[in-house]
Amino acid sequence: MASIVRMPELVTGSAEAAIATWLVAVGDEVAAGQPIVEIETEKATVEYEAEGSGVLAGTLLEAGTSVAVGTPIAVLATEGQSAEEALAEAGAAAGERPGADDSGSAQPDPEPVPSPASAPDREPVPLPEPAEGAAPADTSAAASSDERRFVSPLVRKIARERGLDLSGVRGTGPDGRIVRRDIEGLEAASAQTAAAPEAVAEPAASAPRVAAAAQAAPAPQTEAGAYTDVPHTGMRRAIARRLTESKSTVPHFYLVADCRMDALLDLRAQVNALEATRVSVNDFVVKAVAVALQDVPGANAIWTDEATRRFDSVDISVAVSVPDGLFTPVVRGVEKLSLGALSREIRDYAERARAGRLKQHELEGGSFSVSNLGMYGTSEFSAILNPPQAGILAVGAAEKRPVVQEDGTLGVATVMTVTLSADHRVLDGALAAEWLAAFKKRIESPMSLLV
Repeated sequence: MASIVRMPELVTGSAEAAIATWLVAVGDEVAAGQPIVEIETEKATVEYEAEGSGVLAGTLLEAGTSVAVGTPIAVLATEGQSAEEALAEAGAAAGERPGADDSGSAQPDPEPVPSPASAPDREPVPLPEPAEGAAPADTSAAASSDERRFVSPLVRKIARERGLDLSGVRGTGPDGRIVRRDIEGLEAASAQTAAAPEAVAEPAASAPRVAAAAQAAPAPQTEAGAYTDVPHTGMRRAIARRLTESKSTVPHFYLVADCRMDALLDLRAQVNALEATRVSVNDFVVKAVAVALQDVPGANAIWTDEATRRFDSVDISVAVSVPDGLFTPVVRGVEKLSLGALSREIRDYAERARAGRLKQHELEGGSFSVSNLGMYGTSEFSAILNPPQAGILAVGAAEKRPVVQEDGTLGVATVMTVTLSADHRVLDGALAAEWLAAFKKRIESPMSLLV
């Protein structure tokens, strides 16, 4: 039978997302796991992969359309089924459960809207009705001009509806593309400009009265300090929502350790002298985290409402800084990767994260995160957990410090301070301390990470 592809929840807690680009055309064969559409979320443009196979019978939304999570966006026909039959079947199925997603959660009753990719005589699949007050799409010459400026479909749609001028906007997306965050300030400025004529529209007859009031009133006080309001981007709102939820609902506690790094830095220099792929200190840290989670498997777990879920393999989220925020792509099976392979994978994730080209599954899962601010000269900090993960290691800079040697004399060593933030529902103090001791042992004996 026909299957309905629905708008996925690519960012946890997000209410809506937008179609950026369709990667397949009506009539194309689609295999499970094949990227079929680019979806613009609060954080990035992400490729969404089909969960099943079939033939694309019709796309239900045009590029640039923003809808609620769970809304039907396409229909796949099964083998031997015509596009018309698949669309009719999907429309009937959606009509029985209007607006309900796969989990059964109710959405507002949809209004039937014809599929733009299907013929007029095909049965439409229900979609939510347009937002109140939204202007109809306009395919004017300005739209074609926007295309030459590498504008994302969502931004092009917003610009048409709100009459925004994109000529002076500098894009920060892939290849200089103008994305949603680039026009947040432009939208605010446009709103203020539109409001200005209403504020100054006074009847001519009231001019003498206004002038007399101005003479009697005291001169306005100059503000103590000027400021500029920077409108929140979608990414910033998502980060604020997620971290506020984490800090207010997850019982954090923190453990700190100082790790001597001289042996690791010497080994890194030897490895980089022999290998084409240069290995960073952070690569060693991520590898040591994975091996320590194997040493203390009870720490390789997350919290669920029904149970503590312990994992056999080690999947680690690595924080990557991007303009106006960060991503945490997940490196899978870190315990099986060599340092060189791990370094290449982390570098690939970082490059694609900054270009907004991560895939959906690359942002999901993982039991543990690593956040490294050592390259900025930060000596020590504490990180906030990324639920449902139960641990995150905050890594400071490796720096020369005075230390007491084993013989009791004072010396100098390269020391790195790390802070473990742990979810007390999953990790008790003793278990967290056991894991941190295992990490310290591995990072100070780096040869053990190569075998």
